[in-house]
Amino acid sequence: MANSVELQKIVIEGAAAGPHLLITGGVHGDEYEPMPAIRRLAAELGADQVSGRLTLVPVVNEAAYALKQRCAADDLDLARTCPGKVDGSITERTAHSLSELIETADYYIDLHTGGQICQVLPFSGYALHADAKILEVQRQMARAFSLPFIWGTAAGLKGRSLSVAHDAGIPAIYAEYLGNGVCSEAGVRAYTEGCLNVMSMLGIIDRLHLDPYIEYVVEDERPNAGHMQLHNPAPIAGFFEPAVTLGQLLREGAELGTVSDVTGSDVRQVTSPDNGIVLTLRTRPRVEEGDSLAVIVDVERPLNG
Repeated sequence: MANSVELQKIVIEGAAAGPHLLITGGVHGDEYEPMPAIRRLAAELGADQVSGRLTLVPVVNEAAYALKQRCAADDLDLARTCPGKVDGSITERTAHSLSELIETADYYIDLHTGGQICQVLPFSGYALHADAKILEVQRQMARAFSLPFIWGTAAGLKGRSLSVAHDAGIPAIYAEYLGNGVCSEAGVRAYTEGCLNVMSMLGIIDRLHLDPYIEYVVEDERPNAGHMQLHNPAPIAGFFEPAVTLGQLLREGAELGTVSDVTGSDVRQVTSPDNGIVLTLRTRPRVEEGDSLAVIVDVERPLNG
């Protein structure tokens, strides 16, 4: 039987009673801003400041982190593998340990970035839960996190950390902040502040914070709306040259970029199927056929539309 995976946790037991908040980073091994942000939270907060319990996991996917890549050696995406298997591959066992930990929490925040292959406009997101009370708490958590974009999407996506929280009835949000394989100080600060703001909103710490700065709130119940890897796929393998920038507003039919073969004799233009904002943009030029090049989100779409 394979060995179980023990997640390296920092647990702060508060001096006063309160809820249990779990915060994770490093579900993908090449997403760096969450890792120091979570360590900063641990350094900043003491038991006398906390009501309830904080469980902090800076790097969930240590096997992928050691390889300096998104996935571990089994090439499984941890964010598609939950709830995992106790006797499976390294990613399946990590997913099992993560899922068990999520189910102990009252609230959950999962921090991500675009990793090495893309950049993501900073946003917080959640699954559109059928339970109105859970959905409203998630909306409040996302707003308190105070990133400029909020994105609620269909709850049917499986295998994710938020899928586990959804099925267990645990209010949960996730966040994305840039990426491109670097660790921006602005992203670390935004994540640290965002988590502290959510803790304040949940009554876990006593902290004043400024009104959140939110530019867009989009809720989209269409299946796979939140599956970013399916959007605007590359028509062929080759070299991607974008014609847009992150955060740019587009009209339907606008050119997103081109994918060309080695000699440039086969050049395919990719256009936006929708009006909207460029929420994610591929930054690694070499692509395989089917790789997502960009995610365009309609910011004029009615809530729950």
